[in-house]
Amino acid sequence: KMHVIAFDPFLSDSRAEELGVEKVELDELFARADFITLHTPLTDKTRNIIDAAAIAKMKTGVRIINCARGGLVVEADLIAALKSGKVAGAGIDVFEVEPAEYNELFGMENVVATPHLGASTTEAQENVALHVAEQMSDYLIKGAVSNAINMPSITAEEAPRLKPFVKLAEVLGAFVGQVTEDPIKEVEILFDGSTATMNTRALISATLAGLIRPQVSDVNMVSAPIMVKERGIIVAEVKRDKSGVFDGYIKLTVKTEHRTRSIAGTCFSDGKPRFIQIKGINLDAEVGQHMLYTTNADAPGIIGLLGTVCGENGVNIANFQLGRNRPGGDAIALLYLDAPFPENVLAQVRSHKSIDSAKRLHFDVGAA
Repeated sequence: KMHVIAFDPFLSDSRAEELGVEKVELDELFARADFITLHTPLTDKTRNIIDAAAIAKMKTGVRIINCARGGLVVEADLIAALKSGKVAGAGIDVFEVEPAEYNELFGMENVVATPHLGASTTEAQENVALHVAEQMSDYLIKGAVSNAINMPSITAEEAPRLKPFVKLAEVLGAFVGQVTEDPIKEVEILFDGSTATMNTRALISATLAGLIRPQVSDVNMVSAPIMVKERGIIVAEVKRDKSGVFDGYIKLTVKTEHRTRSIAGTCFSDGKPRFIQIKGINLDAEVGQHMLYTTNADAPGIIGLLGTVCGENGVNIANFQLGRNRPGGDAIALLYLDAPFPENVLAQVRSHKSIDSAKRLHFDVGAA
């Protein structure tokens, strides 16, 4: 019987136990595994996840199987390892360049390479057509809707009011998803005031889609609740009457193995999403396509540091918002930028004695 170890940033300890797998960190997986299989989408975080440095951590004689996405494995590094014997064999059906008309991997005796067929077989196409016909029949005869791309359903009357808050819910989830690296255990979504009277099912789906999209790029409002449930993440919904100065807002709280994060937001009359609270610290920040988020001590020099770093690297600041819990306590800064903050400059920001963390963020809200 094969002992299965797994690395998944969303996998909780309890869910791993239910699945019968041992949860480990990525470097430990590389060091221990005899067979390594990839089951992940291609994102900025997973691109080239297996390169020469990763292969060097593996056992001599390891076997690598990639039937997920081309670009997860650096093919030149894999070829070199196959030739040296470090990697004993590989099974590949996805490639860096597709369609893969020629690839050095094809001629290697210790490689099994097959076409990236996906759903392109005759049988798969017939099954898809059959499923579509059955689902249309169910809808026309019984009124049952399944696998609809526009679910959860939204009526024509509620759509104009709901639309900006769907985007708000998505960006709240996206914020937490981009700053959270530990496995998520619990999610609480609070609807306060007017948002509690809306179609919260759609808002929950949008929140969850934004939350896991940084790790699972091909997620949407339909699949997000299912994917969250599969990962053993507990989702709670709370509704309450208006309790503050805002007519209505949404607050997202996420618990991981080690900490709790929270963020709240609302929409004003212009329909644009705004962050109104992060980590319990109040602020008023418009959401932009490119942003920089820092947590820091409330000390002199932070504004100057961030402004200087952006200026020296040709990044214009469109908006700069600050917040703190008390004088000299914990503080946050949120910069709305005209261009992405350079990844290689983050180390310069993080090295400042008063900076606790710095993250560059991206939101699908379009340019201002």
